[in-house]
Amino acid sequence: MKRQIITIDESKCTGCAECIPACPEGALQVIDGKARLVSDLFCDGLGACIGHCPTGAMQVESREAEPYDERRVMAESIVKAGPNVIAAHLRHLQDHGETGYLQTALDYLKEQGIENPLEAQAANRHAHHSGGCPGSRMMDLRQPVSPASSVASTATVPSELRQWPIQLHLITPIAPYFRDSDLLLAADCVAFAMGGFHGEMLRGKSLAIACPKLDTGMDRYVEKLTALIDMSGVASITVAIMEVPCCTGLVALALQALERASRKVPVRKIVVSVTGEVLAEEVVAC
Repeated sequence: MKRQIITIDESKCTGCAECIPACPEGALQVIDGKARLVSDLFCDGLGACIGHCPTGAMQVESREAEPYDERRVMAESIVKAGPNVIAAHLRHLQDHGETGYLQTALDYLKEQGIENPLEAQAANRHAHHSGGCPGSRMMDLRQPVSPASSVASTATVPSELRQWPIQLHLITPIAPYFRDSDLLLAADCVAFAMGGFHGEMLRGKSLAIACPKLDTGMDRYVEKLTALIDMSGVASITVAIMEVPCCTGLVALALQALERASRKVPVRKIVVSVTGEVLAEEVVAC
């Protein structure tokens, strides 16, 4: 039968294994230094692994493949890996609106007397989410506003922005304000989610913003980032993204540019929650 399934461009794959944890179904393995789709049967074709590939080697295509078997995936791969993988798999199906597969998985857990880990996590901060793309879910984040905070909000807060334009398609990599600078590459939503964005993240840095989910011309983005490394000599790149999965593509773009560039600079990733907290910071290249 013809269905959507992952395909891997071996010429781009470096065997970094970043895609492996993103596929709890166990359809991917690194073999002979390359990521391989080891089972059509286990690949659900939803593409959770794509955003974790730093070289753009993975995509979804429509081709002849074995029918996906959710019950077999649960029995042979998911359950054996433990509750964290079970939770990741159920959330993956839930986020993509795969209600049929999700119900099959839940039925299997019930038959085997295994607790649904998502129910055990129902009190966490994501418990109120419904299905659909994590980056598009509705969340009401309003808080009561006191008169004092209203007055304080009218005070002038200095901007830390040092240049214009800031959208990655519009910037000129050879502009003088990029030379030898520390570059902040930020997903569009970060500055709106993070109340202290200017003081905590932007201060002292040059800026480029982009949306890896909605923007077009990703190849052009990689070219511009490569030019910023080689021609402007940026000293470092900080990639600030939201916690939603689609945002990870921005990190992949920075790493692709770094691979193409003749210079090497440190790249740091910062993950921001939808309520503005910094969830994680790590150096992804040095």
